[in-house]
Amino acid sequence: MGMKGKIALGAVIGIVVIGAVSVAGGDDGDGGPGDRNPAAAADKGAGDAKGTGGSGEKKKEEEKKAAFGGDGDFRVGTDIKPGTYRSAGNTDDGCYWERAKDASGELDSLLANDNVTGTTYVTVKDGDKLFKSSGCRDWEAVDPAAKGTPATTMAGDGGMFAVGRDIAPGAYRSTGNTDDGCYWERTKDAEHGLDSILANDNVSGTAVVTVSASDAYFKTAGCGDWKKSG
Repeated sequence: MGMKGKIALGAVIGIVVIGAVSVAGGDDGDGGPGDRNPAAAADKGAGDAKGTGGSGEKKKEEEKKAAFGGDGDFRVGTDIKPGTYRSAGNTDDGCYWERAKDASGELDSLLANDNVTGTTYVTVKDGDKLFKSSGCRDWEAVDPAAKGTPATTMAGDGGMFAVGRDIAPGAYRSTGNTDDGCYWERTKDAEHGLDSILANDNVSGTAVVTVSASDAYFKTAGCGDWKKSG
C-alpha cells in the first residue's frame, strides 16, 4: 500500500453507516469511506502567512519548517514530527496518504489511509513510524486548538472542515442529494480510525445534521451545499 490510487482502508467499510443505522466493526483502519471523504478546497499554502513579529512570527516560522512535501515517505520523529497536518487544494481523489507502523509495505502495517479531494487534516501520532503521501499538495502543521472565523455554509463536496475554525457548530441542511451520493461524517479527531467517527450517514434527498461544538471535524462528500439553519 502507499501509492496513489490504492484503495483506502475506509473503502472496506464503504457505505457502512454507524450509529442508529448500523454498527461497523473490523480493524482500526480509516475512519469512514476512504474514497468518499474529500475535503474543503482551499488555496495552497494557506498557512504560510508570516507573523507580525515577536513570538507570533517565531511560531509561524516554526510551523513553516514543520511543513513537508506532498510526495514521499517520511519517517516520523526523523523527517517529520508527530502532530496534526493539513493539505489543501487536492483534486479528483489524486491525493493518497497513509499512516504506517513500519516500513514493510504490507497491509498489516497500515494504521490509517485515505484518498482525498480538497482539504484534509491528519494527525500523525508518536507511535507511527512512517507517513506516506502521493499526489498531495504540501502538508503544513496546524494547531488543532487554533481558532478562526468560522463560516455558516460549506461546499457539499468540500470535505473536511475543522469545527470552530472552518465552520461554526449548529444545525446544517443540504438539499438535492441523489442515489445515496451524499456522505457526511462527524469526527472527534483527525486520526481517521474507526473509533474517530461520532456519527455518519449516506443520504438521498434532503440531509439535516447537527454539528456539535465538541466535534473536531465535519466531513462531507457528494452532497448539495450545506447551510446553517439553526
